[in-house]
Amino acid sequence: MKVFLLSAALVVSGIGYTQHNVHYGLKAGVNVSNVPASAGNGYSSKVGFHGGGTMHIHLSKSWALQPEVMYSAQGGKSGSQTLQLDYINVPLQLQYMFDKGFRLQTGPQAGFLTAANVKSGDVKSSVRDNFKPVDLAWTFGASFVAHNGLGIDARYNLGLTRINEAGPVDFRNNVFQAGLFYQFKHKY
Repeated sequence: MKVFLLSAALVVSGIGYTQHNVHYGLKAGVNVSNVPASAGNGYSSKVGFHGGGTMHIHLSKSWALQPEVMYSAQGGKSGSQTLQLDYINVPLQLQYMFDKGFRLQTGPQAGFLTAANVKSGDVKSSVRDNFKPVDLAWTFGASFVAHNGLGIDARYNLGLTRINEAGPVDFRNNVFQAGLFYQFKHKY
């Protein structure tokens, strides 16, 4: 959590310095998530989606910070049950930019749980009390943005913290994301 707060402070201080190099955008795409368990019994892959807003802050010609606020439908499947976890994720990406549009990125992410349900057939039950309200992850990814501001993005979010409240088994979120984004007033 300290790393995330320090990163957020750097973003806020950098915004004033690089005001003319800040670009806003929108992003959406597909998630493939699972919830592995420390004892080997977890939830296998489930398809969901993500969407939200981005801010791209140029620190130099080759480096940028990209904080985002994203809704993310996560979870997994186990037998006939589907675990549905809804988060508001706030990643902070440090990006290395090269070759006019290519980017490599990594950084911390805080996820805030908004809903947790188990669905079996037509029956849906809330299990929110069984899960922690905050999830921390580390992200790794790559993207490409064209000169018109339209881009593609692929990212893996590796869960760092236990998401369940109790029990002898630790559950963690792991999410692969692929999507499209648009950056307003984009410049290389």
